Amino acid sequence: MAKYLFVYHGGSHPETKEAQAKVMAAWGQWFGSMGKAVINGGNPVGKSWTVKGNGSVVKDGGANPASGYSLIEAKDYDAVVALAKGCPILASGGSIEVAEALDM
Repeated sequence: MAKYLFVYHGGSHPETKEAQAKVMAAWGQWFGSMGKAVINGGNPVGKSWTVKGNGSVVKDGGANPASGYSLIEAKDYDAVVALAKGCPILASGGSIEVAEALDM
């Protein structure tokens, strides 16, 4: 089985406690549906900076800043993409970048 990094981009932040509870429940259900495939559920991330090769720093997070991450195990890209398609962030306008985490 291969390991894959999910990098979440965008999505909206719920404004009420009720909406937050609904979103958290959806994430919990999604993670639960993946079972042992979830190696590390990850976390949301704060504002990001981009450090460029010339040493300059862009403080706005770039064109598509990360909003969170997870580490998932699956047999191949088709399987992991199928898992990603159930993510609640997609319903709130976000996207998921999927990349294989290579062992070194």
